[in-house]
Order: sequence, then C-alpha cells, then structure tokens
Amino acid sequence: MKKYIFGILLLCASTISVKAQSDLQRTARGVPYIIFTHNPGEKIKENDVITIDVIQKTDKDSVISSTYTIGHPIKIQVQPSQALTDMMDIFPLLAANDSALVKMPADSVFKGHEESRPPFFPKGSYINFYMKVQKIQSLNDAIAERNADIEKVKAEEGAQAAKYIADNKLVVKTTPSGLKYVITKTSLKPRPLAGDTVRVNYTGKLISGQVFDSSIEAVAKISGLDQPGRTYEPIKFPIGNGQVIKGWDEGLLLLHEGEKAIFIVPSALAYGNEGSGPIPPASTLVFDVELVSVKRIKHAAIVKKPLAKKHHHLVKKTNN
Repeated sequence: MKKYIFGILLLCASTISVKAQSDLQRTARGVPYIIFTHNPGEKIKENDVITIDVIQKTDKDSVISSTYTIGHPIKIQVQPSQALTDMMDIFPLLAANDSALVKMPADSVFKGHEESRPPFFPKGSYINFYMKVQKIQSLNDAIAERNADIEKVKAEEGAQAAKYIADNKLVVKTTPSGLKYVITKTSLKPRPLAGDTVRVNYTGKLISGQVFDSSIEAVAKISGLDQPGRTYEPIKFPIGNGQVIKGWDEGLLLLHEGEKAIFIVPSALAYGNEGSGPIPPASTLVFDVELVSVKRIKHAAIVKKPLAKKHHHLVKKTNN
C-alpha cells in the first residue's frame, strides 16, 4: 500500500512556551532543538538501538503523526549523520527517558521534491518532532530481543487467525500458500489476468481489529486514521508483478471484477518478520477489498490442444 512519508517520525506531549522558544539551541548543521529533561545515565552512542515515542506537529500545533496513535514506539539504530534531516546529530545528546523537541526545516525535508510538499508545511515552516527516549540498547541486545519477540508472535500467529475467523463466524477458503478468503459480494464479470491494471478499494486491519490503512474516507475518519494529503479513491496498479504484497497479488486474481471479499493474509504473504510502519513484525493482516474495475491488456492467446478423435469400430452383423 502506498504511504505518505515525511522522514523519520519522532515525542513529548507538550507545546513550546515562550520561554522554551528562547531556550532553543542549534546543532552543528543549524537545526533548532531543545532538550526538556536531562536525565542521569549514559548518553546514546553510535550503533545503539533506541526505542522512542514521537509526535509530529505543524507550527500551528496540528498533530500529523503520533506513535501513541499507532500503538507502539519506533526503533532506530543510531548511525553517523549523513544529512541534516536524519536527526543523528540529536540522539547522542540524549539519555534514557529524556524528551526533546527538534524543529526540522520543511524546506530541507522537501528539497528536490516540492511536488509532494503539503500546503500545511509552507516555505519557512518547521516539522516539529516531539520525542521521548524509552530505551537504549546495544545492537546485540536489540537483535536478541527482536528475535525472541518474533518467534513468540510467529508461534501465536496461526492460533490468532483461527480465533479471528471463529469470532467473526467466517467460512473461508484456504489456498495452498496459506491465504484465507471469503467472497462477500459476487459478480459474473471476468476475473483479471496477471498484467491487467486493477482499481481496488480496501481497508486494512490488524488481527486485533485496529485499522491501519483505508482508501475509503468515511472508514478512515471513523477509525481515527491520520492520513494527511491522502486522496481517497481506489488505488490502481498492475496485478501480478509484485507492486503489492503477495497476498493481494494472489487474492485479487481469484476475484471477478466487481466482487468484494475479505482476505486474511498471513505474515509470510504480507510484511514478514520486518513489519512496516504501524504493522508489527510477523502480523497476520485482514483486508476488506473490492475489485472496483479491471483495465485489461492484450494477452497471448491460449492455444487449446485439439481433442483426440474417437474412432468408432463398426461391427458387421452377420445373420445366422
């Protein structure tokens, strides 16, 4: 699914007071920041993995993104700074439980791709990142913790999917790959073929029922989704060439144009052990999909083998 990403989404729920504005400092690259707390303890080092909560706001204090809304913090490995916008100059100034504000110049973030700049970040404005450091780990410790968490989730994944199906009284079909689906609205129109361009409306949910994405504005609003700049319309893509997750490429080829369905997609056919944005690692996903339309390309003709001719042997009757 297409996402609107402004860069690293980084938290601390407060608004800058006049005094805080006067306390702003600047990094060597000139990025304004303020550290609200100065906790004792070792500062973040290069290669450390940090767990942080983040709220992203406009200069007018409108929330653009929040890890609290998403439901979990993010993890970042600290590397040498490569650009003004990567924030790697800020992290070594912080210890565990510190909170800070970084005012990232929108002009720098959108430099070179002004066409994607939303109107609520005009020239001269800032993208304000309020962050709180929840945990600092060595790379080895972070890898070990992540692997243990993934193994635990993977062990529970099948049982959680089965519970979801039972709780929602779904009668599903299962493909050899493990995709589960149920068609909720049928159609007599043809199915798409690989290479055809399809238009699809969808709502994506975690197995818990939390909606993480939708192409339908009413659903997005009811679900509290924050999708600034999103155009609510069916997404369009050629099917069967890997532009979407495997579960979609497979599942949509099973639908007739105009049909609606529920896909229950195991992590192996979705975002695997990595996860993506609000989707945790090893997550089974549930999609309500509608195959709105199909733009067909010219496909090579399928040559059917002629049926073998049947030879009827006549038996000459003889009169006794």
